[in-house]
Amino acid sequence: MNFPALPDPHAITVMILTLVALALFMRDKIPLETSSMAVIAMLALVFEIFPYVSHGHVVRAIDFFHGFGHEALVAVCALMIVGQGLVRTGALEPLGGLLARMWQASPMLSLLLTIVIAATLSAFVNNTPIVVLLLPVLISVSIRTRMSPSKVLMPMGIATLLGGTATTIGTSTNLLVVSVAADMGLRPIGMFDFIVPAALAGAVGIIFLWLVAPRLLPKRSTPLADASPRIFTAHLYLPNDSVAVGMTLSEADKKAGGQMKVLRVERGEGLYVTPFPDARLKAGDRLLITDTPNNLKRFEKALGATLYSGGVEVDEDNPLRAEDQQISEIVVVSGSPIEGVTLKDVRFIDRYQLVVLAIHRAGKKVTAIGSGMGDVELQAGDVLLVQGPAQQIAALRRDDEMLVVDATADLPHTSRSPTAVMIMIAVILAAALGIVPIAISAMCGVLAMIVTRCLNWREAAGALNAQVILVVVASLGLGTALLETGGAEFLARTFVAATFGAPPLVVLGGLIMLMGVLTNVVSSNAAAVIGTPIAASIAQQLGQPPEAFVLAVIFGSNLCYATPLAHKINVLVMAAGGYTFGDFVRVGLPLALIMWLSYTGLLGYFYGI
Repeated sequence: MNFPALPDPHAITVMILTLVALALFMRDKIPLETSSMAVIAMLALVFEIFPYVSHGHVVRAIDFFHGFGHEALVAVCALMIVGQGLVRTGALEPLGGLLARMWQASPMLSLLLTIVIAATLSAFVNNTPIVVLLLPVLISVSIRTRMSPSKVLMPMGIATLLGGTATTIGTSTNLLVVSVAADMGLRPIGMFDFIVPAALAGAVGIIFLWLVAPRLLPKRSTPLADASPRIFTAHLYLPNDSVAVGMTLSEADKKAGGQMKVLRVERGEGLYVTPFPDARLKAGDRLLITDTPNNLKRFEKALGATLYSGGVEVDEDNPLRAEDQQISEIVVVSGSPIEGVTLKDVRFIDRYQLVVLAIHRAGKKVTAIGSGMGDVELQAGDVLLVQGPAQQIAALRRDDEMLVVDATADLPHTSRSPTAVMIMIAVILAAALGIVPIAISAMCGVLAMIVTRCLNWREAAGALNAQVILVVVASLGLGTALLETGGAEFLARTFVAATFGAPPLVVLGGLIMLMGVLTNVVSSNAAAVIGTPIAASIAQQLGQPPEAFVLAVIFGSNLCYATPLAHKINVLVMAAGGYTFGDFVRVGLPLALIMWLSYTGLLGYFYGI
């Protein structure tokens, strides 16, 4: 079969822009929000300066702004907020407590149950709060049962990715693909229309995660489960009445027990003193030291010093000093507003009423820049040693921006959690029974969460993710441009020509594999939305059911477990479990191949391909 002739200049421009967008989405140094805005701006400029006539109407810049009001994006944002209601009210927490008790009786059976529950919940609720809930539970029970946490954390995290594939609301990717397909005039796909093939394939994946994955995973030194205290980097501030003032560094070290690891002495703005043993200490000096949390506090007491963070002294004049003062460890979650910013920029003390005493970064000693810890740019997986009132630490535990590692603490549960659960069930049932579209039921759910005080407007706004919104709008714009200019049809014809002579089932499998590769290097939303019109065109040219090829895009775009960077859940689990890149390849790659074969075979069977 001959390859198709090149399309018109507009289509070629859009295809080049699509490649540029994919390249931008792959660059870690450029925020996804920035890349997405750049794509939207370029699309708007091209079609405003050079209008394009398609099917009798002119495609202009304003057409690419419609994504901000697209039904799929409305549904995605509303579901984010409703899901946040479950998190804020602690509606999922009793489940964590139940699993913790069950692990005491039968770890292997409990692992299976945990994987199944995580997958099932993820079919209806955003998987990030599920993983944040289960991580400390699994770490705690692993320590108690003498099982390596690295054997169970990754299977649980990947299970949530499998479960999200089963319904149209399981992931934002699913919702987008279904909505784009409906916009193209294809038969609307219902919430549970593909749950059978997804569940059958998911069952195969769950068995792999239960019986095979733990055997493939080596025992790792899991940072969050290490029984021995972890090493942190912190500042020790010497006030005027410190016993160390006037001492040499070696004398101060001897006074503190002879175990202080002083990296440098900071004196004044931008002035550093080399930590020689005979260096004389002065009032106001800040000793940059590394040690365990217990030793940091011991040095503080022995020298009459103060652990120092971001320009704030923790002393009796500081309101953070209280009788119920606690020290806790928290993990920065991928995608959190505090990722990629400094403690000063996010005004951590004002926002959380907690002082960061030290920072631990896996495999690295984090040294301060400038005046203290407040200048360190936070990364996903960073562990912060914080100090503050117990009630503030408890409040932080209910915030999915960070993971509080405190296995002995009680799980939060509020009186409004049953209301939040009922609202979520009503949202799902209204859409599943065809009473109203998911966008409308989810919007009503948001209103119900606000009216019943499960959420306030500040919390609702905090649930929205600018990264997701802008990537979705940019992807919808590219998909529209490919469809209107004929670029999607050209790419589909090229794909069909490249697979000429192959059975339709092989072409279907090739599409799933292509989407699986793309989703592991770029945003799954971007890959899916761009791939949907191409998939529909491929089905049309082959004379096959278009629904099967649309579902191939959904299934392929959810094969995001072969690398730790393919999904933010993988990054979170990687930080908590101490995994390496190779660990994800060792488990994720064979699982991706198994799921690829399962999805291909099941779609072929159910759609007669």
